Amino acid sequence: MNDEELNKRTAYWRLILGADSKAFADVELTEEQSIMDAALAAIYDSEENGYGGGDGNANKSKQSGGKGRSMPNLAKWLTDIRTFFPQDVVSVIQSDAIERKGLTKLLLEPETLKNIKPDISMVATLMALKGQIPEKSKNTARELVKSVVDEIMKRMENDLRKAVTGALNKKNHSPISNFSAIDWKRTINRNLKNYDSEKRRLIPEKFYFFQRSQRQKDWTVILDIDQSGSMCDSIIYSSVMGAIFASMPSLDTHVVAFDTEITDLTELCRNDPVDMLFGIQLGGGTDINKSVTYCQTLIENPAKTMFILISDLYEGGVRAGLLRRLSEMHEDGVKVITLLALSDSGKPDYNVNLAKEISKLGIACFACTPDRLPELTEAAIKGLDLKKFEHLTN
Repeated sequence: MNDEELNKRTAYWRLILGADSKAFADVELTEEQSIMDAALAAIYDSEENGYGGGDGNANKSKQSGGKGRSMPNLAKWLTDIRTFFPQDVVSVIQSDAIERKGLTKLLLEPETLKNIKPDISMVATLMALKGQIPEKSKNTARELVKSVVDEIMKRMENDLRKAVTGALNKKNHSPISNFSAIDWKRTINRNLKNYDSEKRRLIPEKFYFFQRSQRQKDWTVILDIDQSGSMCDSIIYSSVMGAIFASMPSLDTHVVAFDTEITDLTELCRNDPVDMLFGIQLGGGTDINKSVTYCQTLIENPAKTMFILISDLYEGGVRAGLLRRLSEMHEDGVKVITLLALSDSGKPDYNVNLAKEISKLGIACFACTPDRLPELTEAAIKGLDLKKFEHLTN
């Protein structure tokens, strides 16, 4: 290993371990590395750093002692981390800044908001802080949320639309489902040439149907979303899913959010999923049974209804009532699905015992990534067994 490679490696470990590391305390850093060091120290070290005040000269030497203070020069800090770190690392550092330093003002000023890398964790934080966002920052905050929603929409929409359309078209190929719409007079007249005089019967080559003046909804989809703080990622993905479903003419979509109270967000979801997200009230208790009771009133044709409960199942309401209502829906023919999480993350935290009880009712109960939603939706519409998706409650 030559001297240049050795210097790079020692500088690398110096940045990882920080100034407190005795083994790498004397390592000389370049100007760029010094800026990176100061940006990391602002979050991960307990000492003062170059962002402690004034214009935030990142090359100032760190002062010893003290427990550290929050950084007033956040705009410069944000610029530095975005300049010198990869995008995936920026996201982690920003999240740690809020968690470790309580830097909620990162999100309360338009000039800092403009420098934040939009990602789902930032949207979650903005949702939690929406009541504290000053008027001057609201437009910027909304644009940040919109950029994340648009990205998720781009990722999910095509596959989800194809899945729904494909499943519905396959079911509609059955002549029985269209029997009542046959235009008999036109069908007979157009097929008289095929009359078999010997057998005295008409064998149509083609059936003709009345044109519907208004397309009927093929299915009803009800999303029942737990808006407790632990479900934040799931709420964001569920909102986008609801907006996609609501834009499909074949689906009658309802979106309901709950804690101990119920909020019907259907109209907001139809108009703009960003408005819907800002209509979510994070936190509070949980009364799933109360929300499921409300959702039951939205069901008109059970056999053509998909009910998706998105919750970690930490029920604060009547547990027996919840199980009874879910069982009633399932037995009536509703396609009931319980998603313990709808996110890209790993195994979620959820009420294992209640999840097992729901699974015993014959209701699929599992966590799901957004990428699997199209497959799940198509299977539900086709009437396939959804238990094959279950992998967390066994």
